[in-house]
Amino acid sequence: MNWLKDPLISFLAIGAVIFFLTSFFGDEEISYEVEISKADVERLRNQWEMQMRQLPSTKELRDLLDQYVKEEIYYRESQRLGLDVNDSIVRQRMVQKLSFLTEDIATARPIASAELEEYFNENKEDYSVSARYTFSHRYFSVDRREDAEADATRALDTGDPGDQFMMQKQYSARSESQIGDLFGRDFAKAVSRLEVSSSSQGPIESAYGWHTVKLFQKEPEHVPAFKDVLEKVTVDAKQAARLAANQAYYDDLQDRYRIVFPEGLEEI
Repeated sequence: MNWLKDPLISFLAIGAVIFFLTSFFGDEEISYEVEISKADVERLRNQWEMQMRQLPSTKELRDLLDQYVKEEIYYRESQRLGLDVNDSIVRQRMVQKLSFLTEDIATARPIASAELEEYFNENKEDYSVSARYTFSHRYFSVDRREDAEADATRALDTGDPGDQFMMQKQYSARSESQIGDLFGRDFAKAVSRLEVSSSSQGPIESAYGWHTVKLFQKEPEHVPAFKDVLEKVTVDAKQAARLAANQAYYDDLQDRYRIVFPEGLEEI
């Protein structure tokens, strides 16, 4: 039985098995001719350039083409052997590619300006800019003072500069949410209720202690002009078109299929 250990014999045996399976499962529709188009060459060249930040050399391009041919041959042989059947990874990839195809078709043509503006008008709430507040503050630490709130109240008249603060003393054009992330939600809510004034107001309690606040500017919540958010609207409109195309395509396909559930499952 030493012949089984001979690599050449093993190779020939494996080859014979593959040939038998290929003949048995063969599909005449799968061509043995691999044609490389100019588009294939350009695609491989572009992919290399995107990854390597430079064009491939002649040798590198040849290696890419050789690898492409190898993959194509292996792919076709895998199909002949039925290796793509009941494979969850192949299944997921094919579903993904079909979804991408319908999306690409949906966005193949540029979306007209009028359509973009219509999309903007129908979804203005998505582009609303929250109110913004520009303010400075003086900090009164509960750890360093016996009554930080009382000291902060007196500072409204005395001009006491307060204690050293670990972050900034002044903030520009911050939303209530951003202020809340820094000082706490209650502090942010209190600042949003202040009126613009040249005088300090408060005191307001934060997660750190007490503060007097001078509100310099309050920019109200607003929806920006269409031209100012055109780039974002374009991205959003394309994404909406992709989703709509996928749904419409699936709805059309679903109408062609008859779905049969196991007995009793139809009611779930």
